[in-house]
Amino acid sequence: MHIQDAIDRVGFGRFQRRLFLLCGITWAADAAEILLLSFALPGVTEEFGLTSGQAGLVVASTFAGMLAGAWFWGIMADRVGRRLGFQLTIAIFAVFGVASAFAPGPVWLAVLRALTGFGLGGAMPLDFALFTEYLPTRDRGRWLVLLESWWAVGTVAAAALALIIMPTVGWRWLLATSAAAALLVLWARLRVPESARYLLARGDVAGASVLVAEVARINGVTPPARPLQLPAGQGAATPGDLLRGALGRTTLLLWTVWLLIGFGYYGIFAWLPQIFADEYGFLRSYQYVFFLALAQLPGYLSAAWLVERAGRKPVLAGYLAAAAVATFGWAVADTSAMVLLSAGLMNFFTLGAWAALYAYTPERYPTQLRASGLGAASGFARIGAVTAPLAGGALLALSLPVALTVFAAAFLLAALAVAGYAAETRGTRLDDTVAERVPLR
Repeated sequence: MHIQDAIDRVGFGRFQRRLFLLCGITWAADAAEILLLSFALPGVTEEFGLTSGQAGLVVASTFAGMLAGAWFWGIMADRVGRRLGFQLTIAIFAVFGVASAFAPGPVWLAVLRALTGFGLGGAMPLDFALFTEYLPTRDRGRWLVLLESWWAVGTVAAAALALIIMPTVGWRWLLATSAAAALLVLWARLRVPESARYLLARGDVAGASVLVAEVARINGVTPPARPLQLPAGQGAATPGDLLRGALGRTTLLLWTVWLLIGFGYYGIFAWLPQIFADEYGFLRSYQYVFFLALAQLPGYLSAAWLVERAGRKPVLAGYLAAAAVATFGWAVADTSAMVLLSAGLMNFFTLGAWAALYAYTPERYPTQLRASGLGAASGFARIGAVTAPLAGGALLALSLPVALTVFAAAFLLAALAVAGYAAETRGTRLDDTVAERVPLR
């Protein structure tokens, strides 16, 4: 029996719901940890007397660490397993996230945020790789989108924490709050099993069979009676396989899209509190940012509903194009009401696009290279995220409309790349080895 048929048989039940909750809480903590520094940026800038360029470097340090972490932990997870990386990455970001709250100066803050990002960068693709590999084919895309929707929960939590903490005890307590929660997540992660698909792709039929039977027991169904089928070409693959043949063309497309959406999204969101405070005179209490973050939730839910009906490709391309239109609308808005409407729509469509991309990417790689492929792709989003705060500072020095127009162009280019070159994956079976993988037409 093919491993996907076995997972389809045991279905979506108590085991997957537990894993969804654990990965989701981790994902929310990841989002909060990333965005809290942006919300804390006015306080950091004031305390350390930073210029806009120096503040951009501090923000970019987290994403530089995430870039290294995504590439390193993606490769490691395909070599030593998902479970070990699943635990180590959360430990790294929790410890150094808390430590960054005690930074004595901007250099130390940047170093500690880079180390925090090294853990974050690995935790994010590993969550999706592990969850994907235990999902039945039916509604797989919907559940992956819903997992990504925890990002909005983390964003809302970060904005709410900023609303409460920044006016009272300051940015240091703000950074410490979210990272401390990750220590509790680490305790729960210690009981997460290895991926059965990963074990089978490595040739461990007995180990994979035991895990599938355990998932069936937890879900309250009868385990598959037929033995698992060893996939063709099992064993180790190399990261170089990501760039060979049809898989190489897929990889280049995904790297392009991840780079562009990362540049556009982080270029805007890293400076959002500062933009509202400086450009429009909105309160520094983050009330407006909090309400904008709420716009992300219906963006995710609409994408979750559409991704199994319309397919991954039209949802991803359509939401990226709509994000470009909304961002440009913000650039030309001339009233506070239009600013909030355009910015809210930008959040709605951008986060829906992120969700579709996170659902689509792991489906395009075999189990042998799923973590490496997802880690490498998300690493390109971090390249965009590293350059975006720096570019944002320079572009904002020219004018806000110029900056927003550039970020809108990034979303539009990503939409065109998806529309022109992406293949549909709705309803397809996941592959486990490079040899087993058949290019989608």
